[in-house]
Amino acid sequence: MMGPRQALRLFRINWVLLRHGLDEVILATHLFRPLRWIKYLLPWHWVKRDLPPYPARVRLVLEDLGPIFVKFGQILSTRRDLLPDDLAVELAKLQDRVPPFDGAAARALIEKAWGRPIEEVLDQFDPVPLASASIAQVHTARLKDGTEVVVKVLRPGIERTIRQDLSLMYAVAHLAHKYWKDGRRLRPIEVVREYEKTIYDELDLQREAANASQLRRNWLGSEMLYIPEVYWDWTRPNVMVMERIYGTPVGEVERLKAQGVSMKQLGERGVEIFFTQVFRDNFFHADMHPGNIFVEPSGRYISIDFGIVGTLTTEDQRYLAENLLAFFERDYRRVAELHVESGWVPPGTRVDEFEAAIRTVSEPIFEKPLAEISFGHFLVRLFQTARRFDMEIQPQLVLLEKTLLNIEGLGRQLYPELDLWTTAKPYMERWMRDQVGLKGLFDRTKRNLYSVADQAPELPLIAYRMLMAYDRQVRSAKFDQAKVREDQATASGAMLKSIGGATLLICATLVLLLGPGHWLPEQAAAGLIAAAYLAGAWLFVSAARAA
Repeated sequence: MMGPRQALRLFRINWVLLRHGLDEVILATHLFRPLRWIKYLLPWHWVKRDLPPYPARVRLVLEDLGPIFVKFGQILSTRRDLLPDDLAVELAKLQDRVPPFDGAAARALIEKAWGRPIEEVLDQFDPVPLASASIAQVHTARLKDGTEVVVKVLRPGIERTIRQDLSLMYAVAHLAHKYWKDGRRLRPIEVVREYEKTIYDELDLQREAANASQLRRNWLGSEMLYIPEVYWDWTRPNVMVMERIYGTPVGEVERLKAQGVSMKQLGERGVEIFFTQVFRDNFFHADMHPGNIFVEPSGRYISIDFGIVGTLTTEDQRYLAENLLAFFERDYRRVAELHVESGWVPPGTRVDEFEAAIRTVSEPIFEKPLAEISFGHFLVRLFQTARRFDMEIQPQLVLLEKTLLNIEGLGRQLYPELDLWTTAKPYMERWMRDQVGLKGLFDRTKRNLYSVADQAPELPLIAYRMLMAYDRQVRSAKFDQAKVREDQATASGAMLKSIGGATLLICATLVLLLGPGHWLPEQAAAGLIAAAYLAGAWLFVSAARAA
C-alpha cells in the first residue's frame, strides 16, 4: 500500500515520463489501462513531436528524476542479460551531474565525524569541492605534516533520500511484476534488491577504504597501476581521507599522446591489469569507468573510487577461463558441458540443445576479424542464451561482465587496433597450466600444509587405537586356533602398513615444511611429495580394510 508521500513521488515520475514522450509507458500500466483512450485527446498524438529515440528518452527521464535514479540506471546498464542492447548502451552514458552541497555543511559533517575542529587535523581545507556525485563529494586538503589529501564526505541526509526512493522502487517493481507482461521474465524486484545492496555498500566509506587498502597491497611497487594511500586515522563511515593523486584523465587521449604516452602499451596494460586482478588476486575494481582512471606521464594507471569491487570463487575463475578458451577454439560442446557441470543451469538440461543455442549466437562472431571480437559482448550473449535455459546469473559475474565491457571499450578507445584476445589468451592459458599442473598441485599442497602438519603427529595414535580395537574384537570372539593365527597375521600386516603409511606422510610433511633443498628441483619434489601422500593414504586404507 502506497502512502501519500509515495503517491506524490509517483505522480511526479508519471509527469516526467509524459514530458519526455513516454506516455505509452504510463498508459500501459495496470492502474491507467482503463484510461488509455486519453491518449487520443493529447495534442502530440496528432502532431508528432521531434523526440530522440526511445532509449535516449529513458536516459533523460532518469536524469530528471535525480541522482538516486541516475545511480539506478547506471547499475541497471550492467544487466545486459536483461536489457535490449540499445537501451543498455544508452543507460551506460548516465553521468552524475549533481550540484555540490555547501562547503560549510561538509566541514560540519567532517568535524562531527572526527569529534574535533578541522584545524586540529588539517592545515588547509578547500570548501569548494573538487568533485561532486550522487552519494558524496570530494574536497582537497593538507594534513599537518604537509601531505596533500582529498577528503570524501557523504551527502547530508542521503540515507533517508535513498530509503524513500528505494521504497518507491520496490512498490513500482511489485506492480510491474504483477501486471507487466515481461515482469516475471525480467524480475524487477530482484533488480531493485541488487541495487539496494550496491547502493548501501557505497554508503560505508570505511568499506571503500578497506577495498582501496587491499588493492594497494596487491599492486604495491607495480609499474602498471598505482592505488592511492588511505589515512585510516581520519577515516570514518561517512568520511574518508586519501592521498591526493595527479594525472591525466584517461579519456583525454590527445593530452596523453602529447605527453609521449604509448597508446598501444596503455591499451594492453589495461587488459593485463584486469586479468591480473581477476585471476591472480581474485579481487577486482568493478567500477573502472573513465571517470575513475587517470594516467601518469610514465604511462602508469592511477585508479580511484573503490566503492564496488568483485571477487570470484576458484570454481568461478576456472569456469570463466575454460569457457573463454573453449569459445575461441569453437568447442561449443565444452562450453555447454561447463555450464551443466558448474550447476548454473539445471542438471536435467540437454547438453546437445544448449550446445546448438550457443553455436547459434557464437558463429556469427567468428565471421569478424579476431581483433574485432568482443569478450564483453560474448559474455552478454552467453548469459542471454543461458537464461533461456533457466540459468541464474550470479551477481559476481554481472560485475565481471560490466568491468570487462568498461575495460574493453576503454582499451579500444585508446588503441583501436587492440586485439583483446591475443593479449589475454596467453595469460589465461598460463593461469590454467598453473592451476592444473604440477605447480598447481604443489601450491595447493603448501596451502594445506599447516592443516596436514597439525594432524600428522596424531596418525600413529590413530593407527594404535585402530589396532587395539581390533585386538579387543579378536579377544572377545570365539574362533578356532587356525582362525586366530590367520587374524594375527592380518593384524601384523595391518600394523606394518599403518606404520609405513604414517612414516611416508610424516616424511612428506617434513619435506614440505623444510623445503626440498638445492639437490632436488621443485617440480620433482612436488611429484615425490604427491606420490608419498598417495602411497601413505593407500597404506592406511589397506590397513583399515584388513582390520
